[in-house]
Amino acid sequence: MNEARPPILDRNAATELIEPLTDIVTQAGAAILAVNRSAMKVDGKADGSPVTEADLAADSIIAAGLARLAPNIPSLSEERTQHAALPYRDSFFLVDPLDGTKEFVAGRNEFTVNLALITHGVPLLGIVSAPALGLIWRGIVGRGAERLTLGEGKPLIEPIRTRPCPPRGQPWTVAVSRLHGDGRTEAFIAARPHAVRSELGSAVKFGRVAEGEVDIYPRLSPTSEWDVAAGHALVTAAGGKITDSNGSALRFGGMRPDFIVPEFIAWGDPNATP
Repeated sequence: MNEARPPILDRNAATELIEPLTDIVTQAGAAILAVNRSAMKVDGKADGSPVTEADLAADSIIAAGLARLAPNIPSLSEERTQHAALPYRDSFFLVDPLDGTKEFVAGRNEFTVNLALITHGVPLLGIVSAPALGLIWRGIVGRGAERLTLGEGKPLIEPIRTRPCPPRGQPWTVAVSRLHGDGRTEAFIAARPHAVRSELGSAVKFGRVAEGEVDIYPRLSPTSEWDVAAGHALVTAAGGKITDSNGSALRFGGMRPDFIVPEFIAWGDPNATP
């Protein structure tokens, strides 16, 4: 007897899910903020990256929330790759419960909770929460994007949109990683004069592209699918695009067994070219 395939979620389903998914991500962010960074234990993964009790607490909340909300939809989390059943062909959630763990451990506020809904290898919905900044960026491709500013009472919700590239010869702003520089990315930036670097941590860089504060975010060195997927959906929903250095689309769902994204460029202007 063949096992039933999970349902395929479209934009209408994503629209129904975005509020409860935002609630789950908000709860995960609160759990991260509740951790005492000065007293927490920091362990190392096999790849040398750190993992903390905050990563695991956020992951536990997201896993339980997704199981309640959408029990028939698979999920892939950075902290549970050992349970992955490759490839993910239809719809699934892709989660980084704490993106920017090194920033978090260092006491900085630019860390995020990332959650994406992928359908047929393409990010459809993306939520990027920066709990220490009191910000959530979210979007559904084809339905637009918005920024939530958190505080007492209801959040302030504002629509956001990427901005066109500045005219030739005018300064443009590029988001760069504070901790993950590489030669190819630096060469890409150097080939485009008048660049103003904006050093940022984690997926906050995608949020700044989506809201039109930054023109472009290139990373031409390997990273992981869960680092990129939510930002991919967010920037695309806000009017931008994500490609590789040749202008080709990215695909998600473990087509590569190591979940690696070899490179990407987040463009605020969908008409820009490499």
